[in-house]
Amino acid sequence: MDTSTAPRLAMVAGEASGDLLASLLLQGLRSRWPGLSAGGIGGPKMQAQGFDAWWPSHKLSVFGYVDALRHLPELLAIRRALRQRVLAERPAVFVGIDAPDFNFALERALRAQGVKTVHFVCPSIWAWRGERVKTLAAAADHVLCLFPFEPALLAEHGVPASFVGHPLADLIPLQPPRAAARAALGLDDEATVVALLPGSRRSEITHIAPPLLQAAQDLLRDRPGLRLVLPVVPGLRPLIDEAIARHAPGLPVQLLDGRSHEALAACDLTLIASGTATLEAALFKRPMVVVYRLNAFNHWLMKDKAYLPWFSLPNILLRDLAVPELIQDVATPQAIADAARAWLDDGARRDALHARFTELHLSLRQDTAQCASHAIAQVLGQA
Repeated sequence: MDTSTAPRLAMVAGEASGDLLASLLLQGLRSRWPGLSAGGIGGPKMQAQGFDAWWPSHKLSVFGYVDALRHLPELLAIRRALRQRVLAERPAVFVGIDAPDFNFALERALRAQGVKTVHFVCPSIWAWRGERVKTLAAAADHVLCLFPFEPALLAEHGVPASFVGHPLADLIPLQPPRAAARAALGLDDEATVVALLPGSRRSEITHIAPPLLQAAQDLLRDRPGLRLVLPVVPGLRPLIDEAIARHAPGLPVQLLDGRSHEALAACDLTLIASGTATLEAALFKRPMVVVYRLNAFNHWLMKDKAYLPWFSLPNILLRDLAVPELIQDVATPQAIADAARAWLDDGARRDALHARFTELHLSLRQDTAQCASHAIAQVLGQA
């Protein structure tokens, strides 16, 4: 293989957020190496970039100890088969996109056999489970970091890293296309629109969708003109339909096939599960109520492991409780609805948040695809 002209990559991305990050990375890599090819585990957005998905990314979409244990035999079998195939093909570099519980052991095994490894997305060692930095150091030749404070933190542990910005900051316009998004979704320009984003994992929808839907019902009682939109991750529509029928029958919510960015651009407020989607909402400059609920056993295991007083990305990055966070038993429909009303009734507060989110957007806009491509070229000795 002539890696100077067309390197072959192996990649693994789990979940919708990893699929999006990897697809944007592939665009940047192909602008540098037009003949580049890549295969491994990926989703529809990666496949749209010509990625050869040996397994679909949703196979890795598990959360928490209980869910992981249930799927452990299948995950271990996939990882063994993937490792064997990567070692047989000997790609120029392996890129693991997030999914640390799956990727770290794979990267460590590949690196031990002489395959260059890059990990894209520094695990949140600054928020919880700081001991993972030792695992990361053994797994990755280089780490691509989304946030500016991370490379210095990794350098303290001898881990080479580059701040590449966040690709969503390049993708999402500084001025959200509110009017165009509303027209595309058939929403009146004067309507008050609330977007419900209960998460992209099955377990998240099971635990988070019910209180979000019930909170929306509560809001509709005193705001009957409210419009509700709910983007649905491909393949999870039956779970959403079941949640509506069981917890909010008759709720007039517009279900969307994907289209979460249009929903965020169009809305005045989002009720949203903690995760990458909260950063997307911040980049769309939208006020939000962040909610998280999970299996009671998982919550018991994780509740005392956090280092920071916040759990949502917007608050962590702004170092402040800029948006309300409701977790586990506190995340009741009434509390969610009350926090939503507080946003809808306070225009000055919404304007102040818009200004803070604009500054955050500018700090993360670094042309991630180009920066990441340059860092990978350095790993390959081609910079």
